[in-house]
This record gives sequence, structure tokens and C-alpha cells, in this order.
Amino acid sequence: MKNLLALTAAALITAPAFAQDAVTYTTSDSFDDVVFALENAVIGQGLVIDSVSHTGDMLERTKGDVGSDVTLFTKADVFSFCSAALSRKVMEADYTNIQFCPYDIFIYTRPDAPGETVVGYRTFPEGPMQEIQALMDSIAKEAAGVE
Repeated sequence: MKNLLALTAAALITAPAFAQDAVTYTTSDSFDDVVFALENAVIGQGLVIDSVSHTGDMLERTKGDVGSDVTLFTKADVFSFCSAALSRKVMEADYTNIQFCPYDIFIYTRPDAPGETVVGYRTFPEGPMQEIQALMDSIAKEAAGVE
């Protein structure tokens, strides 16, 4: 038992922390207008949106199944895309950067803030991934209409 506890403690002490913050921009533009602007911003970078996760719809559809009656989002989607050139560059620098691909930008509106649409993305670690973060930031800002 002592050995199991020691191994568990050692694993917890040596396990890396992967907490990530989010960068968000808020706009008074409608959800649909921000989605349109995001799609254009991604295409404008020469990228293709691989998938759209309709997270808000899923959470609303399943809230009763998990014993909740809370509506979290009026609308919420996550857009996933990748850049072959930048992904290769950051993965050649550190192959474990695969964990960040594809790159996601989320857009949501909340019932308690009907005139606001939020656009954001998770931050990336220092080093080569900052080039990806700069790309994400420019796309998110363009979608939100932020200078």
C-alpha cells in the first residue's frame, strides 16, 4: 500500500500542468454575422475549416439527460482548422505540438447577455506555438471586428 501511495504521489508531482487560458473578444454583432466574418477570416488566411462543432445545440439537447435545466448558450459553435505550413513548422520544432492541432476558435452568445457575441481561442505555450497564437488572434479579431 505504501508503494502504491508513493507511486501515485510521484506521478502527481511529475505530471505536467496543462491549464490553458482563453483569449476572448466581445462584439455587439450578431452570432450569424460573426460566424460569416470568421469563415471569411479563415479563408482569407488561405485555410479551410475542417469541422464545426455545434456545442451549444448539443448542450441544449442533452441538458435534461444529465439532470440540468440550465441553458448555457443561446448559440455556440467551435470551428476547427489547420495550417499545413505552420503545423509542420511547429511540429518540426517539437513533435508533441501535435496536441494543439487542429486549432479551434469558438463563438457563443449567452441568454444573460443577448446583445453580445464572444469570439475566442485557447492560448498556446511560449516558443514556436506563438506563431499559431498570432494567427488565431488575427482571425478572432477580424471575426469580432476588433482593430
